[in-house]
Amino acid sequence: MNTPDMSPTHHRYAVYFAPNPGSLGWLAGSHWLGRCAALLQPLQQLAIDGVAADDLHRLTAAPRRYGWHATLKAPFALAPGTDWITLHQAVQSVARGLQPFVLPPLQVQRIDDFLALVPPALHPANAQIQETAATCVTALQPLAAPLSDADLARRRSAGLTARQDALLQQWGYPFVLDEFRFHMSLTGSLAQVDPPTQALVFEAAQEFFSDLPTLKFNSLALFAEPAPGADFVLLDHLEMGA
Repeated sequence: MNTPDMSPTHHRYAVYFAPNPGSLGWLAGSHWLGRCAALLQPLQQLAIDGVAADDLHRLTAAPRRYGWHATLKAPFALAPGTDWITLHQAVQSVARGLQPFVLPPLQVQRIDDFLALVPPALHPANAQIQETAATCVTALQPLAAPLSDADLARRRSAGLTARQDALLQQWGYPFVLDEFRFHMSLTGSLAQVDPPTQALVFEAAQEFFSDLPTLKFNSLALFAEPAPGADFVLLDHLEMGA
């Protein structure tokens, strides 16, 4: 575990799964996105035949801002009276109560209109993934500020089911608990991308991540958004079961 950054409170925080910086799992995903959220620097992206570098950079802009990760507790502002040290201690406590495990091999799939790495749908490890994510959501919610009316409206504009809206109001995010799906985003929306380019990016991602080493889910990664709209940064990894 790193020594927590004593800097002033950031705009928002998030708890993610993320491979440890310097590992092959971290480097592969960070290079695909074009940014290292630990070193806070751009990285060279893969050259894909038939896809302009600027186009790939644009297609990966949305996940690049958040850093290489899978969401557990989606970005949230701290509740009044809660500070960064309190949050860090809470995430550490949650991590200690969770048992580490090994993720199943991840596969490139299209989810709605974007690409992501996901575990096989019927793999037995999915139950532990779901349990870990649910624990993060429920245990840390008391430290999160209520969503503003503007935040609620923004989320609802995407078109939520009644269940998702109820989750949004209770937990601050619609895709949690039974609506949660573990994924590591590889692109933003492909809705406006021509089918041949989509196919090239999909095939390149499959080949690029085919040799991805087995990822250990042995820590919770605490990220922060320093200011509204800023790139997210990795603050710390809190070991599970420690």
